[in-house]
Amino acid sequence: MSKKLVVERDWCKGCGICAAFCPKKILEIKDEKVQVTNYDECIYCGQCELRCPDFAIYLENK
Repeated sequence: MSKKLVVERDWCKGCGICAAFCPKKILEIKDEKVQVTNYDECIYCGQCELRCPDFAIYLENK
């Protein structure tokens, strides 16, 4: 089963917690919202999902 990283930009408050905990450093805050810089590098560890206080980033089954 493959996974997909989903960002709900409307929910993001730009706190940067997800980016700080990303082991691959593929998340950054731009224009006060999180964005994925390289989906191909994501290892789907779920650290961003676990840390996001606003449920704005999560892993979804494809």
